[in-house]
Amino acid sequence: MDLSKNLIPDKVKNIHLTAICGTGMAALAGMLKDMGFEVTGSDQKTYPPMSDFLFSKGIKVAEGFNEKNIFSAHDLIVVGNAVKKDNPEINKMNELGLNFCSMPQAVNRFVADGKKTILVTGTHGKTTISSITAWILYVAGLDPSFIIGGILRNFNSNYRLGKGEFIVIEGDEYDTAYFDKGPKFLHYDPHMAVITSVEFDHADIFKDIDQVKKAFDIFISGISQKSTLIAFDSDKNIDGLISGRECCVIKYGKNTSSAWGLGKVSYAPPWTFFEVLKQGKTFKTKIFGEHNLLNTLAAVAVADKLMIPNEVIAKALESFQGVKRRQEIRGRKRGITVMDDFAHHPTAVKETVRAVKSFYQNKRLIAVFEPRTNTSMRNIFQNIYPLSFDHADIICIRKPPLLNKIPPDEHFSSEKLVKDLQNRGKDAHYFPNTESIIKYLENTAKPGDLVLVMSNGGFDNIHERLMKRL
Repeated sequence: MDLSKNLIPDKVKNIHLTAICGTGMAALAGMLKDMGFEVTGSDQKTYPPMSDFLFSKGIKVAEGFNEKNIFSAHDLIVVGNAVKKDNPEINKMNELGLNFCSMPQAVNRFVADGKKTILVTGTHGKTTISSITAWILYVAGLDPSFIIGGILRNFNSNYRLGKGEFIVIEGDEYDTAYFDKGPKFLHYDPHMAVITSVEFDHADIFKDIDQVKKAFDIFISGISQKSTLIAFDSDKNIDGLISGRECCVIKYGKNTSSAWGLGKVSYAPPWTFFEVLKQGKTFKTKIFGEHNLLNTLAAVAVADKLMIPNEVIAKALESFQGVKRRQEIRGRKRGITVMDDFAHHPTAVKETVRAVKSFYQNKRLIAVFEPRTNTSMRNIFQNIYPLSFDHADIICIRKPPLLNKIPPDEHFSSEKLVKDLQNRGKDAHYFPNTESIIKYLENTAKPGDLVLVMSNGGFDNIHERLMKRL
């Protein structure tokens, strides 16, 4: 590997993205295409919504990694962080001596250059906060750019190229590329940053919580004295990280002593009403659940710091349509509602199940969970996941689909999770594959039920398949 080639040349026309179907990479691909570059890509597994999105942009995506996808005519190869150094496309890239870069390097060069970055970080809630913030800025007429890890329903896109001075970026603590093992968020110089939570995740990258905290410590240490950090007030790890910082720190959350506090909450479906303690004002939104209202509060704090008036914020929150794969209703058949959510970390699963049950109190909640992340397929949270499903009425747990990627002594056991749930008095069931879950739901789900499907992947298109069978 020739690291002298890890640079973006002055003249670029043809760009190839290896591992293009990751949410961030797909967004970057769309941006580059819109800017007039010739863009191609490749990935091992392509599935909606990203495959549909790229197709709609006219971007040619090769199925699988192959050296034939790389040509000497490529001025730049953008390497996704899922790509290993022995990938055939990387071998060909090195053989041809092509210039290459990471996704954050490309974002900085082509998109964020000259703009004020609003960077949203943390273990949970990044996509939701980034999306609400971007929509508030848009409604305020600030014409923002954004690159976010989910499809915003208001734009039907996970990126936007605006002419305004601000860009909203979802800042990921995951590693950057095989040639840069540092977190992605270290590449950005934020005008404003949000930190939502610091928990152990990404077990394939971080050894323990101390390593995660170290990554966030480096990030916060790099924030300019002139910049602002909006920090959640009920996370002990965050408390330790923000102590004594030179940048302006503003807290939000559940504490009445914080600058931004979440007050009274009430539901009148489809609306959620929530009070913001600093302003003594009640806003309404169509998203629900305490965790999502705290995410909304963070976005309100950002907007206020940017001097956006309350009435504009209120208008934006009322018209915000949400993010695909975040409490997204995929359809209704026979009176049965099928909802899709990205939750996979035990905290996210717990908060999502709790939120959905609180909003749909009169429906029987069937929670369907697929552990498929590098962390959830490991036994790190084996004894914590049983606490995440307390508000579900029926629980369906799939066998992890990619266990061959995990060392045998670290395997997560779905069978054990089901037994632990049953010992807690829960109606829980184990399934070896997706088809067996669909068969079970076909016979078990009744009119009035809500089926909540949780996975960070395509889950074998379970949503569409289930609705066809229903």
